[in-house]
Amino acid sequence: MTYILNIETATKNCSVALGKDQAVIDVIEYAGEGYSHAEKLHVFIQRLLEKNNIKPTDLSAVSISQGPGSYTGLRIGVSAAKGLAYALDIPLMAVSTLEALARKVKEKDDVYIIPLIDARRMEVYSAVYDQNYNLIRKVEANLLEEQPFNKYLNEKKVIFIGDAVPKTKKIIKHSNAIFVENQLPSAREQHITGHQKFKTKDFENTAYFEPYYLKDFIATKKK
Repeated sequence: MTYILNIETATKNCSVALGKDQAVIDVIEYAGEGYSHAEKLHVFIQRLLEKNNIKPTDLSAVSISQGPGSYTGLRIGVSAAKGLAYALDIPLMAVSTLEALARKVKEKDDVYIIPLIDARRMEVYSAVYDQNYNLIRKVEANLLEEQPFNKYLNEKKVIFIGDAVPKTKKIIKHSNAIFVENQLPSAREQHITGHQKFKTKDFENTAYFEPYYLKDFIATKKK
């Protein structure tokens, strides 16, 4: 029997999920206007384990959302995950925040899924997946004014999901664009990939693992 603790703090959603083998058995999360991860994360972890009568020593691994996303949020989540993995001597897995967000879309038709995380101003973090969550285009930082998704919109339907959707809708008017609003990454969907990585022993080096910030690669023109 495998228990995996999944931690997501890359956006405003402070989210923890407990997975038992392939299934998620419980989730505790809170998405407020501000970032409250420092106050809530360890409380949520303790509450989740106690609620399900699981001791920390029962955990088989820890899965962490690796980014991109909030610098502070990622640091808090990664520090907690590394501390647990090191103290309990269990593996650490890292899951793309954008992949977990893409997995919120349940679509059988042939489409592209583009998860979007707000990077402020008219910038977004994005990646492109097919309907089976296979990565089509790697994670990038994009300027919406540059119309970075036209290639995919001209091929077939594209589902955009994430907290950057409201500002993306103002720029993209293509008939193939479908927008899913009010969605943030969650530790619930993160468990699917985390469990797969556990089975294949795709583990991180706990001492040296760093989150994927990406923000440094965004360049804007001087006004």
